[in-house]
Amino acid sequence: MNRWLPHPSFTLLLTLVWLLLQNSFAPGHILLGLLLGWAIPRFTLAFWPDRVEVHRPLLLLRFIGVFLYDVLAANLNVARLILLQRPQRLRPAFVPVALDLNDELAISILANVICLTPGTVSAQLSEDRRSLLVHALDVADTQALAATIKARYEAPLKEIFQC
Repeated sequence: MNRWLPHPSFTLLLTLVWLLLQNSFAPGHILLGLLLGWAIPRFTLAFWPDRVEVHRPLLLLRFIGVFLYDVLAANLNVARLILLQRPQRLRPAFVPVALDLNDELAISILANVICLTPGTVSAQLSEDRRSLLVHALDVADTQALAATIKARYEAPLKEIFQC
């Protein structure tokens, strides 16, 4: 079973994402979504070193909600910065964020969440994977930004993937 259906929850997630992207629940789209949801994990099996274990699935749902809220708020903030402030008043900065995460998937998700939130970009992961360099568009307090990233994103990811 593991060889033919290696990641059942990922299969369902991919199917759901496909249906949402198609904006249709027609039988053909459901069938194609299931086919893609099965084929993608099956043919990328060699790239998955370990089985993904989510230790706190409800916290994962909460984390997704926090992330979506932050994306919306960041979009509004970046629009305000661009439309209402002069570029000379922006305070861009590179901020090092010390990492407590050990799980490679959790680190990857953290880096991607930061990149997907407007106004911030994950610039570099240190070779020892203990620090992530983040660039932000407008930073008043670098320590506060690092603390926010750790509290809103890293701490839940640590609980979700590293129980």
